[in-house]
Amino acid sequence: TAVGIWAFFSFFVHFFAPSLNSISIPILKFPLGYYMAAQGSLIVFVALIFWFCNQQEKIDEEFGVSED
Repeated sequence: TAVGIWAFFSFFVHFFAPSLNSISIPILKFPLGYYMAAQGSLIVFVALIFWFCNQQEKIDEEFGVSED
């Protein structure tokens, strides 16, 4: 699932950014496509990193190799 989310926000959002620009929802006076490509994907990537770290910590605790 994480790879699918990563792929969507890495490729598809950037590929369709010009189409998203036609939607008239300006966010801080930037078009929606630019905002989603430049800022939205980065926010999702950071959230994925925290999710991955949490999952890895659970695996480490399960096998007794977690840090104190």
